[in-house]
Amino acid sequence: MGGGNWGVMTMVFVVLGCVCACAYGVSLQEESLLQSASFDYGEALGKAILFFEGQRSGKLPTEQRVGWRGDSALNDGKLENVNLTGGFYDAGDNVKFGFPMAFTITLLSWAALDYEGEISSVNHLEHLRSTISWGADFLVRAHTSPTTLYTQIGDGNSDHRCWERPEDMDTPRTLYKITPKSPGTEAAAEAASALSAASAVFKRVDINYSRELLKTARSLFEFADKYRGSYQASCPFYCSYSGYQDELLWAAAWLHRATGDDKYMNYIVSNQGWSQKVTEFSWDNKFAGVQALLAKQYIGGNKNLRKFKGDVESFVCALMPGSSSVQVKTTPGGLLFTRDGSNLQYVTTASMVLLSYAKLLELAQVDGVQCGSDHFTATQIRAFAKSQVDYILGDNPMKMSYMIGFGPKFPQQLHHRGASVPSIRNHRAKIGCNAGYSYYNSPSPNPNVHNGALVGGPDFDDGFRDQRSDYSHSEPSTYMNAAFVGSLAALLGGNEAAVGEFVTS
Repeated sequence: MGGGNWGVMTMVFVVLGCVCACAYGVSLQEESLLQSASFDYGEALGKAILFFEGQRSGKLPTEQRVGWRGDSALNDGKLENVNLTGGFYDAGDNVKFGFPMAFTITLLSWAALDYEGEISSVNHLEHLRSTISWGADFLVRAHTSPTTLYTQIGDGNSDHRCWERPEDMDTPRTLYKITPKSPGTEAAAEAASALSAASAVFKRVDINYSRELLKTARSLFEFADKYRGSYQASCPFYCSYSGYQDELLWAAAWLHRATGDDKYMNYIVSNQGWSQKVTEFSWDNKFAGVQALLAKQYIGGNKNLRKFKGDVESFVCALMPGSSSVQVKTTPGGLLFTRDGSNLQYVTTASMVLLSYAKLLELAQVDGVQCGSDHFTATQIRAFAKSQVDYILGDNPMKMSYMIGFGPKFPQQLHHRGASVPSIRNHRAKIGCNAGYSYYNSPSPNPNVHNGALVGGPDFDDGFRDQRSDYSHSEPSTYMNAAFVGSLAALLGGNEAAVGEFVTS
């Protein structure tokens, strides 16, 4: 899958029934780190993917599994005579934001590519591909001309003043777009990343569909690069604060992986000075992701990419507890804590990168990462990332899962309109903008269990108030779940999981 030459390197020995990757210097003590507090990652993965069906917009397919949802927003785009139906509602509201939606599709595609065997082994691959195509199809529709990309559907302020399920939504479906006169390089480049990655996912499944996605991705990248301008003035929500250089590198990296076209690698090499050392990976800042992607190619033989390896290892060092260069704090219970506002989005993306890089080090038989005077093996990096996943699933001071529907104890008042208002299947009468607040203010659990949704997470003291009104800690988001899909897939099968693709130049 993807472009360039891809190979596999493994060296795993079984000693006394315990996996011991001797070539990497993994001790039995280190190996024991990976045996603690394990959960059913296959079940969690299935629910993490199922979540996206509850976020669908448009005409639902016959194979829809989330029964409390119905068709919605069937006229999106009609204001300008374009078809902008489909895609995903971003979080607990009923707005479609193209920038974070594209990031969601990129992350899901990354997981599908690097952990195809693992995901297939627990029978979730087809559902994941369906999720990817649902979002990718919307992005293709949103790119209505070579110099136009619709980036938001729905008036966010009006929507946020109402508490309506999407099936009853009657707030304005205002359209926002980027053009040469109103640029948004970040949004266009992220859409290019998403469609490039998705094209690679479907390359061996549906070649014509894959080519369509790739054609649109190329067009979006050209648009993003030619008409450079930050996604700030043209964005009412999800404005970029980190600039567009990360998204341009990210898009070029995915286009190179999907095509093997040297022009994208030349673009990366020429602009590698853009790469920055960072401490978070998010919908706004993609540097850690692109660094992890390109470090694979450096280790695989492309020595022009040394900077990216150094930068991603700086990211690792900034996260690892005990590192002399650690920059991100952890809660008393051991959770990475970047900021108090949907903090789990940063935990899931960090875990995805850490697990991806640990796997690369193992495959390449690299000893580990040096963080000043401290050294961390691939097993230690993996174990720390696993601890973050396990914390989310229930190994935490609250002894609760932060994934809805997983485990015996999980949040009951998810900040989510569709989940908190009775299903249209059971309550056919319209529930209007203000009428819905009787459910918002209700002390009762949500009537619809939004299985697989991650909440924003606990505070810095590991505390969590299960209150629907506390959106900073109780609201889900698509990109938070997307990164968790990659993290869970990486843990399937334990330390001896089937290897993915290894990049050589």
